[in-house]
Amino acid sequence: MSTDALHHQPLMPHLLIDGLNRYHDEPCLFLGDKVASYKDVRETTSQMVQALQSKGLGVGSRIAVISANRPEVLSNIAAMQLNGCIGTPLHPLGSLDDHAYVLQAAEIDTLIFDASVFEPLAGALKERVPGLKNLLGFGPNTIGDDYLALAATFTPKPLVAPDVSPDDIASINFTGGTTGKPKGVMSTYSVTASMTAIQLAEWEFPEDLRMLIATPLSHAAAAFFIPVLQKGGAFYVMQGFSPDMFFDMVEQHKITCTMLVPVMLYFLLDSPRSATADMSSMETIFYGASPMSPARLREGINKWGQIFYQFFGQSECPMVIANMRKKEHDLSKPQRLSSCGRPTPWVHMSLRDPEGNEVGKGEAGEICIRGPLVMKGYKDMPEQTAEAFAGGWLHTGDVGKLDEDGFLYIVDRTKDMIVTGGFNVYPREVEDVMTTHEAVGQVVVIGVPDAQWGEAVKAVVVLKPGFEASDELVASMQALVKQAKGSVQTPKSIDFVPGIPLTPVGKPDKKAVRAQYWKDSDRRVG
Repeated sequence: MSTDALHHQPLMPHLLIDGLNRYHDEPCLFLGDKVASYKDVRETTSQMVQALQSKGLGVGSRIAVISANRPEVLSNIAAMQLNGCIGTPLHPLGSLDDHAYVLQAAEIDTLIFDASVFEPLAGALKERVPGLKNLLGFGPNTIGDDYLALAATFTPKPLVAPDVSPDDIASINFTGGTTGKPKGVMSTYSVTASMTAIQLAEWEFPEDLRMLIATPLSHAAAAFFIPVLQKGGAFYVMQGFSPDMFFDMVEQHKITCTMLVPVMLYFLLDSPRSATADMSSMETIFYGASPMSPARLREGINKWGQIFYQFFGQSECPMVIANMRKKEHDLSKPQRLSSCGRPTPWVHMSLRDPEGNEVGKGEAGEICIRGPLVMKGYKDMPEQTAEAFAGGWLHTGDVGKLDEDGFLYIVDRTKDMIVTGGFNVYPREVEDVMTTHEAVGQVVVIGVPDAQWGEAVKAVVVLKPGFEASDELVASMQALVKQAKGSVQTPKSIDFVPGIPLTPVGKPDKKAVRAQYWKDSDRRVG
């Protein structure tokens, strides 16, 4: 161990060991009809650590994981951390082409997969990606080893942290962005340790922590692993998502906490069960990953109370750039519901213009970050890394402004801005107005080709149950925006659709929506 270690902070492997050792027979994980105690998860983790080691996997090994929500996913996340492996999650809804690209770009040598669901995909990836040496299945399969059977041959041992440094790469997560090939975000052990420290310092977790996981365990849900362990809480894992299943689990297990992306909240609010389900046990609903409609947020607060807690971040600087506490979701200050809260004091944040200068008070500028949350860079993309780090700041690509109380408002993505007749239109502002219309369930605002103006503002709308498309409805929505924002921001056209495509992490996929309207145009908008 180097002398540098004298000043190293505890990293994720150390925090995992501490959390798993802190409790014994208390329940840690509920999934289906199975309940695993802290001791069970600790012992399964040790067996998986040894199984990975038996395959020659250790510090620096590149492992990708694709699985439905099942108990072994959490133990495997821990086992990979405790072996010092570099992890890359594959989203269960991604395409074969996307997965093959990620495996090659991240130089993955081992694929861990859910044999009951993803054996055909794993077989196809084995054919496509020559660098894959090991295939480990959760369960029996015909194309690789049975990881669970292999793990069962080992006797549990005390958990030991690997010899890794804070600057070593812990994970490579791929971000689609709005243009070009997905970029591999290299996060270090210090990034995840800092993120977790900020979560534990600032986030409002219930004292009696029963956390419902409704999103894939392999992605955002894993960010809650350490906080829940440290607080002696238990995970209740959904194996799919529907409003009925969600409300059933809340009622049955007296759930106190969950994390949802906005589109999930919209589905819950539009369900008939939202009027009858007993949500009295729920103390905190964490939400983030994409902008939340202030009108729908108000609906949720009116229904279930001040239990909402917002977080804001991105793959390059995860989850804790800013947060809005429960009490700050104040219906007497309705404008604040479109904020993402106050920036965390544990990082440096600056709003900057395109030349890299800090903007004036109250002005909009790109959100730029310095500090321990910032990624190491994009894998094998030096130009994109240099662009992201221009001027010695991480450029997030989000345009924001601060109000006089220090609350941050995301105006939009820099790449989502519409230029129509020389005027700049931020879709987020138009979307926030449109969701106040009684008929609007979800909306995406984009720029589409226009011979006269270059781009024209278009809204793509999913109606709430009980409403039908009509010219009168279009006119009333346009009038609403015109009154609130003026004629430039008013959608020139509105399309009604049954659903809006989502990215694998549940964000509205504006790139896919735009593509439908730009496919016959000479000009491309990313």
